Amino acid sequence: MGRGRGRPYADHVENDADPRPGLTVRGAGPPIVMIHGFTQTRACWGPFAENLASDHRLLMIDAPGHGDSAALMADLVEGADLLAKTGGRGTYVGYSMGGRFALHIALRHPELVERLVLISTTAGIDDDAERARRRGDDDALAAHIEDIGVDVFVDEWLAQPMFSSLGVDAALAGLRKANTAAGLASSLRLAGTGTQSPLWEQIRELDMPVLVIAGADDAKFVASSRRLVETIGSNAELEIIPGAGHSAQLEDPTRTATIVREWLSRR
Repeated sequence: MGRGRGRPYADHVENDADPRPGLTVRGAGPPIVMIHGFTQTRACWGPFAENLASDHRLLMIDAPGHGDSAALMADLVEGADLLAKTGGRGTYVGYSMGGRFALHIALRHPELVERLVLISTTAGIDDDAERARRRGDDDALAAHIEDIGVDVFVDEWLAQPMFSSLGVDAALAGLRKANTAAGLASSLRLAGTGTQSPLWEQIRELDMPVLVIAGADDAKFVASSRRLVETIGSNAELEIIPGAGHSAQLEDPTRTATIVREWLSRR
């Protein structure tokens, strides 16, 4: 697979004015490293990040294939290593695809992950046949993006039922359309759920505090979130956001940020 090609990530940043691409640093206080979902960029955290930045130092990073890291092609393993190098030590927050990256970081670099927050994510697909089908679907979707372009694809992506409760403003479609077809296609082919080796057995090893969040209206990821907490064990907690779907941090940013902040204060 095409790994590590394109512009590399920066080393861990020490000041808010750092101009290096693929990373935005905001706020002051205990560090929180934030990894976004598929089709998003580091700018797609909206009011959720504004809230947390009032008393935390946020390091928001473009995932491989996205934003200023569009030309960086990396699978989940190498991508996790690169993201960890940039993020350094702190609390890691990952949403959807970003949550899968964050799980890999926590397993490969536990010394860097003080706490782990997972929003609407999974540890992978157990069943070999189902995973192979998903890999085929991801390959087909990658080709579809290359065929129709980013603008049309983002509109199609956000029209899915899983985003039905996400308002137009909160969807941040304009920011998503700053991505490239080649970058999104490479992300699907290298870091899609179909390519991921399931981590369900490995996550039993996690010993840092873990907060798992899902929107109550996102039945698939509520089930996945419950399984994550049950599998990780006593150091994991579950929070379900009422009235929210797959993007709780965008649909109800104040409630979600409050839950994260209160949990951090206890852990």
